[in-house]
Amino acid sequence: MERRGVIKLGAGLTAGGAVLGTTSAAHAEQSTSQSLTTAQQIKAVYDTEIAKAGGTWQGKVTLLNGTGAPVTAVDHSSNSVKTAASTNKLGIALGVLDKIDRGELALDDRVTLTSDIILTGSGFYFHQTAYGDEITVANILVAMLLTSDNTSVRLCGLVCSPAEINETLAAKGFTDTRVVPNPDNPTRMWLGDTTAWETNDLLTRLAKGELLSAGRTSFFLNVLKGLSGYHDGFRRNMSSVERARVAMKYGADDANRNEAGVVYNAAGAPALVYAFMSQFDDHWGNYGATHPAVQAHAAMGRQMFDIVNTAGLAATDAVTLDAEQAGTAGLAG
Repeated sequence: MERRGVIKLGAGLTAGGAVLGTTSAAHAEQSTSQSLTTAQQIKAVYDTEIAKAGGTWQGKVTLLNGTGAPVTAVDHSSNSVKTAASTNKLGIALGVLDKIDRGELALDDRVTLTSDIILTGSGFYFHQTAYGDEITVANILVAMLLTSDNTSVRLCGLVCSPAEINETLAAKGFTDTRVVPNPDNPTRMWLGDTTAWETNDLLTRLAKGELLSAGRTSFFLNVLKGLSGYHDGFRRNMSSVERARVAMKYGADDANRNEAGVVYNAAGAPALVYAFMSQFDDHWGNYGATHPAVQAHAAMGRQMFDIVNTAGLAATDAVTLDAEQAGTAGLAG
């Protein structure tokens, strides 16, 4: 697949907005009608679950079907700029992989893991206690996207500075999604802000092959689908095979609980993109599965997965992922 130009996707939901290329007008009308019906079901689920959870929410959920424009199912305060937490690791990965696409970096380039760069919290590098590893850019990206390793953010900054990441995000049409450069060190950053709209837009355009080359797109999304990642939220009430059909990223910090992802059909084509953000006056110290927002993510995940699966929706103009790469095999002995 050739790398495509960047097109800002529209946020509205209109029956006339879907353009299905060579598909017949009758088929296009039927496809749009089906998407709209499914969208109503998705919105009902969202409205019900956030009401149960409480807190303040922002959300954007879109449906992909055929070659038409995404149909909006949920658009709830989606342009409100909020703390991104670890969902901004998607933007960091985009910056690094775009630099690789430009030929200025490679997945097998190496950096040294030193003790002074270690951050605790989520991830695993800090558990080593002994350092000096020569690790690849690929290793760093997997650690950041799959286990949300905090040290990996600093490691990414060594090969793609925060200024470069923000320049890439701006060039691709994102206006609110930014990392915050550390003025005392040009290679370090804080995770910054985003919106539900732009997070959904990033994942939609990524799934459709509009942000990166096909190879880098597949790498990015297959890591997000990995079964060694986060399962407390959207993927909680699913089998391992079903979980492998959801590419997702979670982010949590103090009051904020965010999650975003792409739901695929059994053939590896994307069908639904979701981005949830929420803020709570309480439950700040609960980063587990019992947090009300995370419980809502889990309830929405099971229902939305089933609705889209039953409807049979899927984009036909997107990067198709091989289900065998999702890691559905049993554990090694």
